[in-house]
Amino acid sequence: MTAPGGRPLRVAVVGAGHLGQHHARLYAAMEGCRLVGVADSDAARAHEVAGRHGVAAMTDARRLLERETGGLDAVSVAVPTEAHEEVACRFLEAGVAVLVEKPIAPSLAEADRLIEQARRSGALLGVGHTERFNPAVEALTLRAREPRFIEAHRLGSFAPRSLDIDVVLDLMIHDIDITLSLVKSPVRSVEAIGVAALTPKVDIANARITFDSGCVANLTASRISAARTRKMRVFERDSYLSCDCAERSLEHYRLETPPGGGRPAIVRQQVDIPADEPLRRELAAFLEAARGGAPYAVPGAAGRAALEVALAVVDRMGEPGPGGAP
Repeated sequence: MTAPGGRPLRVAVVGAGHLGQHHARLYAAMEGCRLVGVADSDAARAHEVAGRHGVAAMTDARRLLERETGGLDAVSVAVPTEAHEEVACRFLEAGVAVLVEKPIAPSLAEADRLIEQARRSGALLGVGHTERFNPAVEALTLRAREPRFIEAHRLGSFAPRSLDIDVVLDLMIHDIDITLSLVKSPVRSVEAIGVAALTPKVDIANARITFDSGCVANLTASRISAARTRKMRVFERDSYLSCDCAERSLEHYRLETPPGGGRPAIVRQQVDIPADEPLRRELAAFLEAARGGAPYAVPGAAGRAALEVALAVVDRMGEPGPGGAP
């Protein structure tokens, strides 16, 4: 993953919080790229993360462009969602490839401005839907043919982060994005319910998404559960796929008729899944696209599509008060 001319891609990270620190860790260890800086509005945090990798720390992300005098090739933007447009547009305008964490933006208008800025400058805009790069999800995507019913549960224990957004934009959007990648059909309708239990925003939600193809997706997300669960089940006419995103495993059940006829039987296959960190795969794919290789799997348009459905879910839920449903 080198830049034109063979030199390593020069990359930086803006936002050194829970996710940004891992972007920095992985970039620092990757061949073909060089981590050149970490920016965060919290000076202590910026210096802590940058210090781990011996790179420059700063509180003003604009200094990354000044420091590199236009030589920065790519950047990860892992700041709070409401700042995505302001920060990412600055780099896109300078022609720097941008990987912005999910959701792409808090609103469709802001997502559209990011996509338009990338179009004008010709810079790559990718969205960090990391689960798409989970090797179990990649295997699921390769095997699914015509989903008829999808069921997903993404449950986690409470953590004091990402509280600027509700559980739909925080967690459920992962499964919305995966579902849209599996079902190649327009969304017909969305029904949803949500409860705000521990924060002013929705902490547990359920959505039923119906597609023109007839496929129905039933998605549940919670950030107040005792146990961590990240499972997706995909039902087709003659097969059933069970994906455990947390364990990175995939089981494929198929209805098969014996050669020469006879009674059909259900055949189970445990699919071999490579052991690899999804975020590392995501960053490697982003850098490959940044240097002009294979297109990035989740471009700005895909991030916008997931956001549009997520916002429809939020809209259907209404505005629940703490401890109550709409």
